[in-house]
Amino acid sequence: MRILILLVLMLAVAANRAVAAPTMADGIAVVVNDVVITYRDVESSIGPAIELLSRQYEKEPAIFQKKVTDLQRESIEELVERQLILFDFTNSGYNLPESIIEDSVQQRIRDDYRDRVTLTKTLRAQGVTYETFKRNIRENIVIGALRDKHINQALIISPQKIEAYYQTNQTQFQMEDQVHLRMIVLNKAKDDPTAAPALAREILSKIDAGAPFSEMAGVYSEGSQKSQGGDWGWVDRPVLRKDLVEAAFSLKPGQHSGVIETPEACYIMLVEDVRGSHLKPMAEVRAQIEKTLMAQEQGRLQKQWIERLKRKAYIRYY
Repeated sequence: MRILILLVLMLAVAANRAVAAPTMADGIAVVVNDVVITYRDVESSIGPAIELLSRQYEKEPAIFQKKVTDLQRESIEELVERQLILFDFTNSGYNLPESIIEDSVQQRIRDDYRDRVTLTKTLRAQGVTYETFKRNIRENIVIGALRDKHINQALIISPQKIEAYYQTNQTQFQMEDQVHLRMIVLNKAKDDPTAAPALAREILSKIDAGAPFSEMAGVYSEGSQKSQGGDWGWVDRPVLRKDLVEAAFSLKPGQHSGVIETPEACYIMLVEDVRGSHLKPMAEVRAQIEKTLMAQEQGRLQKQWIERLKRKAYIRYY
């Protein structure tokens, strides 16, 4: 049976090449077992991404073409993997009850289209049939279930692995000097650039007289942290403007600056606390490390699984 299928596919390729002036979209990109993936399939999968790339690299055609070529190559591999997984599902004798597919279809309609009428209009505008829409949902369920079986259920990130990653990647968790900063920002008006400095000096006098800095920030500041009493939290040097760094990191805990004037605004800063360069403790970064290791392990298991499927399949690239 497979020999017959391959002969049919070879004849199809020969016929495709014999057609006068064939378009790229009509060509066969790859054959996976008995499924033909065309360049039209590839274009359909990457269409929105190409539109985005065309806007990003409108004036750089060489870079745009390279990005498109890379995207096509990645898409072909993703489509190959998709067919390998679907073939494995069928070949392994698995079955997906129609009720599960129908429930997923109805849920998708409720979430994305509100009702069947809107779905029908949308599919018609996209040139997609309802049968294709339903088949894609079925395939996504199948692929998700097998990925969960072969990858997610096999994931094990031991405490020892987390500890080892922490010890060998400490530069990732090294923190520079930081200050816990509050700041009052007053923007200068173009029609009256003297108003902001005058108001800043008035606010500073109130703070010097004992007015809480957070209250003054909540009333007067025009910065994005106004509603938090001007609280920026812990910040390091790269976060601040160059003309504010020296003042912020020269203050001691509990000290506030004078009025710092720049061409655009006036600033008053309060340093609530200071901490020197330090290594983030394990407890603080454990979840981050585990997430990183999970992604790495998922990639490794995915690659192993797909390689096993490829060894059992017929794949031919054109």
